[in-house]
Amino acid sequence: MTPYYLHRGTQPLLISMPHIGTHIPEALRDCYVPRALEVEDTDWHLDQLYNFADSLGASVLRPVMSRYVIDLNRPPDDQPMYPGSANTELCPTRFFTGEPLYRSGAEPTEEQRKERLESYWQPYHDALQIELARLRSEFGFVVLWDAHSIRCELPWLFEGRLPDLNIGSANGAAADASITAAVAERCAAHPEFSSVVNGRFKGGYITRRYGLPAHDVHAIQMEMVQHLYMMRSAPWTYLPERAARIQPPLKEMVQAALDAASELYR
Repeated sequence: MTPYYLHRGTQPLLISMPHIGTHIPEALRDCYVPRALEVEDTDWHLDQLYNFADSLGASVLRPVMSRYVIDLNRPPDDQPMYPGSANTELCPTRFFTGEPLYRSGAEPTEEQRKERLESYWQPYHDALQIELARLRSEFGFVVLWDAHSIRCELPWLFEGRLPDLNIGSANGAAADASITAAVAERCAAHPEFSSVVNGRFKGGYITRRYGLPAHDVHAIQMEMVQHLYMMRSAPWTYLPERAARIQPPLKEMVQAALDAASELYR
């Protein structure tokens, strides 16, 4: 099984969807508690939500494996992304609600974590780096849009309720300020959706690692609450009528990031 799918686009724009995968290998399934096999913490249906990507000329990268196998948006040394807050690991051991993912005694060993890193994490990041390099070589710059979604209330991870749209640029380190501002401006043009810049979700490993404005790579993470486009609970169904309300603003935001970057390099 290929560990990822990559569609190569025609514009300096790469959309990464590191948590959209749902597959758990058969050899691992008995290690998990039964609930885990429903992969509830998936960033569900982002390929459908971002179905406008092709019209923007974007490259799109998405994995096959579930984040329960390995989290592609965590650093390989497994350092916490948000010190002082609850964090899930490179090979997560807890649901977003805090309960254990694995049967007692069946948690991955150090050797198993290393194997997953080499088999699933590294190929995704190799593909990400190669595609960024291709686009940067062709256009002189590239925008990396790291697409995510999450339930709006998860007390184990954060207090209260998340804004609808959470824009992250690693506190300004991952993208030129003009690009972040352009995305935030398009958010503000749709006041029916609440938003924040560099709030609880400032950008995970992908945004922080690859967003290097000095090297002409600008990364923005979008963490969106899932009720904007899907059911809040199992079976996590995609709701086209609801999605149709957020898709035009979302497309505007991605386009705004690309336009701002293009203006920066004109």
